[in-house]
Amino acid sequence: MPFSNAPASLLRALSERGYAEPTPVQAAVLQPDSMDRDLLVSAQTGSGKTVAYGLALGATLLGLPSADGAERFGPAKAPVALAIAPTRELALQVQRELDWLYQPAGARVLACVGGMDARREQRLLAAGCHIVVGTPGRLRDHIERGQLDLSELRAVVLDEADEMLDLGFREDLEAILDTAPAQRRTLLFSATLPKEITALARRYQHDALRIAMSPRDEPHGDIEYRAMPVAPHEAERAVVNILRFFEARGAIVFCSTREAVRRLQGNLLERGFAVVALSGELSQIERNRALQALRDGRARVCVATDVAARGLDLPDLGLVIHAELPHDRQVLLHRSGRTGRAGRKGVCVVLVPYNRRRQAERLLAAAQIEAVWSPPPAADEIRGRDQQRLAGDIGPTEPATEEDLAGARALLAEHGAENLALALVRLHRSLLPAPEELTPQPERVPSAERRPSRQAKEGGDGSAWFRLNVGRSNNADPRWLLPFLCRRGHVTKAEIGRIEIAERQTRVEIARHAAGRFAASIRRPDTQDDHIRIEEERAFRPAPKGRSPRPKPARH
Repeated sequence: MPFSNAPASLLRALSERGYAEPTPVQAAVLQPDSMDRDLLVSAQTGSGKTVAYGLALGATLLGLPSADGAERFGPAKAPVALAIAPTRELALQVQRELDWLYQPAGARVLACVGGMDARREQRLLAAGCHIVVGTPGRLRDHIERGQLDLSELRAVVLDEADEMLDLGFREDLEAILDTAPAQRRTLLFSATLPKEITALARRYQHDALRIAMSPRDEPHGDIEYRAMPVAPHEAERAVVNILRFFEARGAIVFCSTREAVRRLQGNLLERGFAVVALSGELSQIERNRALQALRDGRARVCVATDVAARGLDLPDLGLVIHAELPHDRQVLLHRSGRTGRAGRKGVCVVLVPYNRRRQAERLLAAAQIEAVWSPPPAADEIRGRDQQRLAGDIGPTEPATEEDLAGARALLAEHGAENLALALVRLHRSLLPAPEELTPQPERVPSAERRPSRQAKEGGDGSAWFRLNVGRSNNADPRWLLPFLCRRGHVTKAEIGRIEIAERQTRVEIARHAAGRFAASIRRPDTQDDHIRIEEERAFRPAPKGRSPRPKPARH
């Protein structure tokens, strides 16, 4: 049998859940040389680690049958196993996983996490349990108050150990492990094994078997990576089009700050998406509501910060969007690892502002990720994708009743096939958020095109100057300013001269013959970029002969 080394009661739980074959990490912990040993396991996020260490603990916790001879736990007293996770969400998720896995064995699994009612946890601990799952700070607090008795402990699991150290839980972990009995199994699971993790393992493990399911920092093989260059001011509109193009059953969009999460969630709600937010400012009740909405399908998009999304395992998460570039490769891999879990395929999209492409290329190279570079989906592509989906959805999923057939024939006779199809298309389109029109990705413009002509420099036809209220502090860059100016002012690239970018403003030179057209166009309201204002300056005049012209700002 695939899970032949697991206790019979756990096999029943796996069978009821539809588990047929173990994942690689689950198979590795059930090998004969892994039994009853300390384990140091590095495995990718989403590889089935929770079930893996649940199975690994089976022989240790159920090796001594109860009096009736069945593979079941005896009465609940002091816990015999402890699992430690870095965040509330991950700890609660682990508690749910171990609960169903050990339910046929009669196990009582409790969660002790920060942000929950500590007095209620105290009462549950006093009533007895077999397995405790918790966060480091809350577990240490219960231990120091004498509410959590570790004297009967046979095994300790450290889940996502690298994240716990990153979050500053080293002291709490050491206090817990020092309190636990010396004669115990210690299982350490981590996505990566930096020096801090191996040092922790040397101190608290004995003759540990190292199981490496993948080389350190290797990108997830079930994730398709895409990098999409975008104008900085159009990033949120690009997120809309990416969500619409892929139409994943579940998606998570990462932002760097709480403020960015609030803004993006509001914009997506306004456009008709079923979206929730996760950030550090939310209460535990609000976080639980958001996660439940994702699990039961009432919401399909989650906008989150990195800290809020640590340890999340959301169902059917097929799409991850980096709305803002991660700070380093670890964050990139951690964010991306929310999809492509447990053998499912996933897509990860990295939005790259034009002026940060080199930074993005270095980041992807450091993470050993080969991403496909392409523009964000255009509105026409999304409409075409919608039509394909509608064509695939048409057709009865169950036998039609006579009543249904009679109604369909009556409608066909009254309206005709073409009108019915048109009504269906309009109805389908009305239920979906409208795609956004994005500025086409600019080509590299030769510097000669951005310089005024010799005639303009010598005062011939001349040129006009316009000022924008964005500068370096707003990520102003010719690569997105050029297409913006062409669209906004109804001019061509050849009619745009110098672009001088200062800290808080930008000056743009427009050929004299196009200046009137440009000035008239910028006075019209702009729904796409209403935060960018353009004002006309005085016409360009060459300096009088014999006088030195004023120094010009540095060109960018």
